[in-house]
Amino acid sequence: MILARPRTARSLRPSELLIPTPAGLWCPPADIYIDPVRPVDRALITHGHSDHARAGHGAVLATRETLAIMALRYGEGFTGERQEAVIGETVRIGAVDFTFVPAGHVLGSAQIVVESGGLRIVVSGDYKRERDPTCAGFEPVRCDIFITEATFGLPVFRHPPAHGEVAKLLESVRVFPERTHIVGAYSLGKAQRVMALIREAGYERPIHVHGAMEKLTDFYLSEGAVLGEIRKVVAAERKSLGGEIVICPPSAIQDLWARKFPDPVTSFASGWMRIRARARQKGVELPLIVSDHADWDDLQATIRETQAREIWVTHGEAEALVHWCGTVGLKAKPLHLVGYGDEGETESSGADASLEAADATAV
Repeated sequence: MILARPRTARSLRPSELLIPTPAGLWCPPADIYIDPVRPVDRALITHGHSDHARAGHGAVLATRETLAIMALRYGEGFTGERQEAVIGETVRIGAVDFTFVPAGHVLGSAQIVVESGGLRIVVSGDYKRERDPTCAGFEPVRCDIFITEATFGLPVFRHPPAHGEVAKLLESVRVFPERTHIVGAYSLGKAQRVMALIREAGYERPIHVHGAMEKLTDFYLSEGAVLGEIRKVVAAERKSLGGEIVICPPSAIQDLWARKFPDPVTSFASGWMRIRARARQKGVELPLIVSDHADWDDLQATIRETQAREIWVTHGEAEALVHWCGTVGLKAKPLHLVGYGDEGETESSGADASLEAADATAV
């Protein structure tokens, strides 16, 4: 079991408490990995996106929601054993204390606080600071070392308020009532957040979804997300959906599937839509800058709030954020972990594409 490890009282240096390895971040005193990219005996998982939550580990410790999401995506046999991490409660493994704290990324997402010998390291996983009606908000934690993502770690990435982007979508629906608005959004987290924001804006008509999103959307509904009436797209009915909003995986907006709708307006909800060339390249008519990651300003604000003396930067624009840390007097380094690139923001992760293909039903 995850908890069955002997204790040790020896103080540890940072490089002894967490070590980057080809399998992921390894905590030797507890002999456990955080978000490993290869099957390991024991794993702590920050959230359910496929680049962080993989199947095949011997035992997994994660929040209740993340465990449920992994079971939905990989099947009940995704791990040999599972254990629920309760937000805010500390679990001791060997001589190391682990605490899960909300990350604000998607439902069930958490930062992992790692403590031993008076040293505290916080592993952020993926996180955002903007309010999300479908998950608990980010909580900064003071620490000695903060391990942060940097998906949007460049000054060009300053995300506008998401509700304003959704207002653009609804205005287009009003102006073009005969056209189907097809919104590409990643199937875990982004799609449900967009649905919830549409509802908060007062839109009451049914929202139609691609079959690949049905299981996860049903799970969000069962967890209390206010998404209103959701209808799965049926192939024979596509031609009758003029004026409706349809949400699908990003890959589907360029598919033959999307061309069966009446005069479709193609849209894509992603932080990458800040780069207009990417929108044009993907044939996106209505780009929506809606991100589930911290932007440049929020990355800086978070680093300051943690009061960490040292910053380790993982996937994304690590070099730019490391450089900024140096300009404000903080010690920082890139970790160069391989295998991360959140399915909720990357162009398309291979793991996510496989999951969407497996989850998709005939539509």
